[in-house]
Amino acid sequence: MSTGTVATFEDSLERLEVGWTHTSSDELGDVLREVCDDPAVGVPLPFGAPLPEWVNTNPTPADLREAKAGVTAAGIGIADYGSVVVQGTPDGVEPVSLFCDRHVAVLQQSDIVPGMPEAFEWLGEEFRTGHSSAIIATGPSATADMGALVKGAHGPKDVHVVILDE
Repeated sequence: MSTGTVATFEDSLERLEVGWTHTSSDELGDVLREVCDDPAVGVPLPFGAPLPEWVNTNPTPADLREAKAGVTAAGIGIADYGSVVVQGTPDGVEPVSLFCDRHVAVLQQSDIVPGMPEAFEWLGEEFRTGHSSAIIATGPSATADMGALVKGAHGPKDVHVVILDE
């Protein structure tokens, strides 16, 4: 991963009107406090960056309905598109990324890949080693099925990506 790849990812996020923040694992809680409205739900992050206690990591369906923000890990970011890949889990991480008005995706800077060929290579390896599903999310949910563009029709109205610098 090069600095050019990260810059391309940031440019793609801006084109999609997706906010982004660089931070360290130590400062993650402070950044999440800035970008998440209460109540917030989330799933434990796999790369050792703990979520703050105020993020509910064991939400009920009622908690999901009430949550304003959902925090998940992203396995990779795809620079050319500003997409993040959220891996499905047996306990169902997907609702946390799709149900709330704001999805906050956290990924490591080293997990940003240039384009789809690298993303498909990564996804192929993930599927071969037991992961059975993933969501490739590109910006807020949007549809124009019935005329004018509507954001948040089938998922989050707003997305923010937190990039953990290493």
